[in-house]
Amino acid sequence: MCGIAGFFNSFADYAKEENYRKQILETMNRVQKHRGPDDEGIFLSSMCGLAHVRLNIIDLITGHQPMERIKDNRRCVIAYNGEIYNALELKAELISEGEQFRTSSDTEVILAGFMRYGSSYITKLNGIFAIALWDDFKKELHLFRDRLGVKPLFYTQKDETFVFASEIKGLLAYPGVVPVLDRTGLNEVFSLGPAKTYGKGVFKDIFEVLPGEHITLCRSSFFRQFYWKLESYPHTDSPSDTVEKTRWLLTDSIKRQMLSDIPVCTFLSGGIDSSLVTAVCAGQLSESGKTLNTFSFDFTGNETYFKSNRFQPSQDRPFAEQMAKSFRTNHHFLECSSQDQLDYLYKAVDARDLPCMADVESSMLYFCSLVKQFNTVVLTGECADEIFGGYPWFHKKEFFETNMFPWSPSMQPRQDLLDDAFIRELNMEEYAREACEKTIRETPLLPEDSTEEKRRREIAYLNIRWFMATLLDRMDRTGMYSGLEARVPFADYRIVEYVFNVPWKIKCPDGIVKGLLRHACEGILPKEILWRKKSPYPKTYDPNYETMLANELKDVLASPNAPIQTFLDKKKVLRFLDAPSDYGKPWYGQLMAGPQMIAYMLQINYWLEKYKIHY
Repeated sequence: MCGIAGFFNSFADYAKEENYRKQILETMNRVQKHRGPDDEGIFLSSMCGLAHVRLNIIDLITGHQPMERIKDNRRCVIAYNGEIYNALELKAELISEGEQFRTSSDTEVILAGFMRYGSSYITKLNGIFAIALWDDFKKELHLFRDRLGVKPLFYTQKDETFVFASEIKGLLAYPGVVPVLDRTGLNEVFSLGPAKTYGKGVFKDIFEVLPGEHITLCRSSFFRQFYWKLESYPHTDSPSDTVEKTRWLLTDSIKRQMLSDIPVCTFLSGGIDSSLVTAVCAGQLSESGKTLNTFSFDFTGNETYFKSNRFQPSQDRPFAEQMAKSFRTNHHFLECSSQDQLDYLYKAVDARDLPCMADVESSMLYFCSLVKQFNTVVLTGECADEIFGGYPWFHKKEFFETNMFPWSPSMQPRQDLLDDAFIRELNMEEYAREACEKTIRETPLLPEDSTEEKRRREIAYLNIRWFMATLLDRMDRTGMYSGLEARVPFADYRIVEYVFNVPWKIKCPDGIVKGLLRHACEGILPKEILWRKKSPYPKTYDPNYETMLANELKDVLASPNAPIQTFLDKKKVLRFLDAPSDYGKPWYGQLMAGPQMIAYMLQINYWLEKYKIHY
């Protein structure tokens, strides 16, 4: 994949300070170099600068960016991060209409389509993308983000200059942009984190282009519009037709996302989601005599320490072994030690520029660094639970009745370590409730929805806008930190649009969790995999890991200059560290319980120090 950055000022004349402006673009490239270690480039006009770092996957030789195209004395330039999965069909259409191409890259397809049809061409793209496109004739800068926000794109304003980048660190590389945390930002971290409000970058005056959004900047305006929004419509397909269409959408998405000039691999846990992706990929490769690389993850000592609970009823390894044998993949079992997991807690903050999903994220970051030694492109099973209703909060009564986020129904665990005056100052519960209710108000509904169907739509929409977005951010940053491109076939917008509107009685027939998905996979997967009870991403059960975290936090408390002390109650923390952890009561999602709260506080402290944040 890639990283993009740049700036725009309609009142500037960058020709007068060309060397200085080019140095800024090169600096923005340098801090995002992990996203594209294979190539880099910059473009500078009188009003606009674009920067790009490239990971070679498609058109390894002629796909250099920023890419220019000149036609009829009109010049447009693009810097783009992503992959367009229907690029070959779109290119064929454009050729039939008289367009000529000098590269085999999807980048040139976007550029040619835009110049021929304008910004509406973006609706024809099936893919993941963050695009900056400069129209030199009209003196307009266009920013686009893919429909579900798989690829990131942040922006800010510095004086009269608009600055943008794939990652927040790219913005902070621009002179004068500094990280400031106000009351809203503190609430984002402590009341909502590791989630964040869509459109916000946590830091004061830093924002993100929203999923499905198009921003246009020119001399006279800053114009925002959405080229795509999720909508509700009546579902008219029969149950059997729904299963068949779902099967086709899934397999088509997976096959499309195998598009690459270099070998692809898959993550394989042995659950239904990653197993479907693996089965389709392995089948496609076997037709040309190739073997798929697959990777599964666990933690050192888990065969000894694992404790079955309602969230993780079984270990993954036996199921991953069965899948690897059934589909003859070249399988790799990767393990993470407690020390690596602890060390990568801080690297995960470097990757995300924010406190994140604690060791759930640090371990993924570590695993991605290992996978990168074998492959550069990986297909994952992310997002299936959000789309097909796999989480407990789709099914249990208590989640239907809460007016808080169902993955964080109580604010109490978040407050167990915090100073009481700080809690009162933030008004944490009100902030989280208002954020939740705002999204509920935005949920697209049908007049004929029953009360129960209405609530299920709200929960599904909350998941897509919040929980899925957090996991997509995790997957992008943990992969791209090592130059590993992660693709998410379940997040194809066609699947999301279709399944969102499938009634619950078809989506979850006879109370079968993810029943629609399971029936769609019949004949593709072994029965043991098809009907396996859900078990989420693994975590360590080694008690020594929790001891290491506790000791690390005690060291932080002993340091008089540790910034996190501003927000913590030392007595509460020590009492918390001495109490046994309850792994069955997570404070975020299904995986983040007591030890992860400790880890999250360590990440916040590191973040405040490393980024020299003003608060």
